[in-house]
Amino acid sequence: MSENFAITIARQYGSGGREIGEKVAELLGFKYVDRELITLAAQKSGFHADVINSIDEKATNSLLYTLAMGSNSFGAPHATYNIDVPINDKLFIIQSDLIKSLASEQPCVFVGRCADYVLADHEKRISIFLYGDMECRIKRVCETHDVNEDEAKKLIAKTDKRRMNYYNFYTGKKWGKFDNYHLSINTSMLGIEGTAKVIAEFVKKAAEK
Repeated sequence: MSENFAITIARQYGSGGREIGEKVAELLGFKYVDRELITLAAQKSGFHADVINSIDEKATNSLLYTLAMGSNSFGAPHATYNIDVPINDKLFIIQSDLIKSLASEQPCVFVGRCADYVLADHEKRISIFLYGDMECRIKRVCETHDVNEDEAKKLIAKTDKRRMNYYNFYTGKKWGKFDNYHLSINTSMLGIEGTAKVIAEFVKKAAEK
């Protein structure tokens, strides 16, 4: 596939988004982009990677700044950037620039970081939202992180809330709302491999048009 398709994946915690993204990239021969953005953002910003990692996909918690700029200022077409901007917002802008640059160079699969919004003007963008049945998500989190069910439930609630707040704050849109995406899939029905294959076929069909 020669065209620079950009596949963006937003995901509920425990739905297998990262693994599915990796397999989609493998099936299509695309570049997979996720944690790499932390390293690239650290290099570009001068901040230590550990600092970047600690605030990755977290909206600013500066109430005064939010009130001053407007609750969804980054949902505007041209967000401002200056030295007084909180580090969370600097990171969002830096990662957005990196996402656009990578998408312009080659076909990519991006996981999280509002990539569907950042690449809204990318002609070959396909945006996916992954969700799952709570029972399956709990089981997956228990196995992945070696925690009990109660701890898994807390992790799921906390992480989904963080991702929702991040997306809603920086885009002015609603995380998980069906019409923000081209395709939404319940990964509990198809599993990691099955979901990845469906997405890959979806992209191939879109490329034929």
